[in-house]
Amino acid sequence: MRTLKGERVVRTAVLSSAFFVASLIHIPFGPTSVHLVLNGLVGILLGWETFCAVFVALMLQAILFQFGGISSLGINTFNMAVPGVIVYYLFSRKIRKCSKGATLIGGFLAGFSGVFFGGVFLSLSLYLSGEQFLSTAKLAFVAHLPVMIIEGIITALVLQFICRVKPEMLVMDS
Repeated sequence: MRTLKGERVVRTAVLSSAFFVASLIHIPFGPTSVHLVLNGLVGILLGWETFCAVFVALMLQAILFQFGGISSLGINTFNMAVPGVIVYYLFSRKIRKCSKGATLIGGFLAGFSGVFFGGVFLSLSLYLSGEQFLSTAKLAFVAHLPVMIIEGIITALVLQFICRVKPEMLVMDS
């Protein structure tokens, strides 16, 4: 967090708040719930700073609304931030070119993959907590399949918009 300077602080704060708000709207699904995450979008725009944005948002959710909880803050940050960083390394070069096709396809894959990897990590975390959580782990992953598609579309459209109005946001200057 000490390395954040200038506009990067503002960008990280705005994306942290977007992550915070998007993931507040929970839709119950069996023993779990699904919600938008936006970790693919955050990852593309922040790179490694995704950890700062996700940590702050999850801590505020835990303190203010008892979502997630303080005791699981570390694993929840890992499960949501690591996919954002993975997405950054997989898709950011293509998206930065701001060609319409690359941005739409790369953006969709970034949003989809962020939730996909988050679902994999969540399911793995649940499974490693005890075999009694295996059915919940499977259900949690399957429940997020529609969210993967929705996030892919949202991320593609947002990145296309950014390419049109402020393409310099896609340049990593840190």
